[in-house]
Amino acid sequence: MARHAVSPPRTAGQSTLIAALAAILCLLAINSTFSAEKTWKIGVSKVVITPEVPLWMAGYASRTKPAEGKLTELFAKCVLLEDADGRRAALVTLDLVGIDREFAADVCRAIEKQHQLPRAAVMLSTSHTHSGPVATKVLRPMYELVLSEEEQRKVDRYTRSLGEKIVQSVEEAIASLAPGTLLYSEAVATFAVNRRTNVEAEVPRLQASKSIQGPSDHRVPVILARGSDGATRAILLGYACHATTLSGYEWCADYPGFACELLEKEHPGAVALFWAGCGADQNPLPRRTVELARSYGAQLASATSEALAKQQRVIQPQLSASYRTIDLGLTDLPTREMLEAALRGTNKYEQARAKSLLAILERGEPLPSTYPYPVQTWKLGNEVTWVALGGEVVVDYALRIAKEQPEKTLLITGYANDVMAYIPSLRVLKEGGYEGGGAMVYYGLPGRWADDVEEKIIAEVRLQTGAAVAASQ
Repeated sequence: MARHAVSPPRTAGQSTLIAALAAILCLLAINSTFSAEKTWKIGVSKVVITPEVPLWMAGYASRTKPAEGKLTELFAKCVLLEDADGRRAALVTLDLVGIDREFAADVCRAIEKQHQLPRAAVMLSTSHTHSGPVATKVLRPMYELVLSEEEQRKVDRYTRSLGEKIVQSVEEAIASLAPGTLLYSEAVATFAVNRRTNVEAEVPRLQASKSIQGPSDHRVPVILARGSDGATRAILLGYACHATTLSGYEWCADYPGFACELLEKEHPGAVALFWAGCGADQNPLPRRTVELARSYGAQLASATSEALAKQQRVIQPQLSASYRTIDLGLTDLPTREMLEAALRGTNKYEQARAKSLLAILERGEPLPSTYPYPVQTWKLGNEVTWVALGGEVVVDYALRIAKEQPEKTLLITGYANDVMAYIPSLRVLKEGGYEGGGAMVYYGLPGRWADDVEEKIIAEVRLQTGAAVAASQ
């Protein structure tokens, strides 16, 4: 007869110990699973910001009346990223010529209050389309003497609504947070032309003979956001070129908007977000027709699709963000007598600037000799370093930063957080011209930038990107 081993009965203490060990093993298994599955959480939103009533359009001083129609909708789009440790950041792209620092500060305070996102974690990026509405106080001297009181009230109402819609876009993106992955790749589009070194009318001939002159940045950096099911949720693409193909009286996001439309049709359910690079001295040339705007949009969309078809680098779910303003010097400040002479003159833009600057002197305050310039940096894993610069930044900055830090994958965004003026390199500053200082009157600043403008910005970029030591060696 076979014998069967019989285990002795367990005591209450032994049962408790075994249960505790089982619980510990279970927790270890769960933690191991979580660590193995560390991932991004991604939220996406898209809110229409097209004016509902006719407003004056931004970007060109030559316009003489409000908008009369619509070619495309204008949008505020948001991608909300949350890394494996719960740190969050929100990119908001806007189909606008720009926003000013007071507006940006108010919006970011509202976002921080409602959603606990610190200032460094919110990047407000404008496409610089010249077929959007006058909004905030950007380029105020360009419109101050042509807008009636009623038209100005419309602009103010639109600006308040715009701020609310930006906060709404962040809220909707947070509500849609879900696990996903981020991937990086890039391609090239060549329609950006340096407008300082190529006469617009001659560009077709120069292109045919491959004789285009001057620096450009033709890269198209692309970040793809995928859901856990592999579906495309968002496509983030950048390009360094003015959105100035069109100059009519119809609302339009210009070539960036047409590119995003094509990409969203190709990827149903996804949102395509465009950010403008350092293209202050770059134009889409030739231009001035809807057909050309659509063509450039198609070229940009094609380059983006080419990037997506390449082998892409996975971006690890780690996020850090920094934001700081630095004082950039202003020089050649006008005297009271010079401002009074400008006020009596015939140039309405100089009159408008003189009026606002004289108001400062009437308050007993000196004219500002510095400007608080914003520099922002996001680090996405060890794979991507994203620098956001304020103002209309010339291409020299992107080329220099990339040259100084060749080991990094760098995204350099202009027109971000505050569009207060053109930002020339020292070379462009010394050459002069519109980007070198002539445009300052339209932005209302009292003088031109000091000669150290480039070095101050580059020094802050080095500091935020962790390249200060390497760059000084």
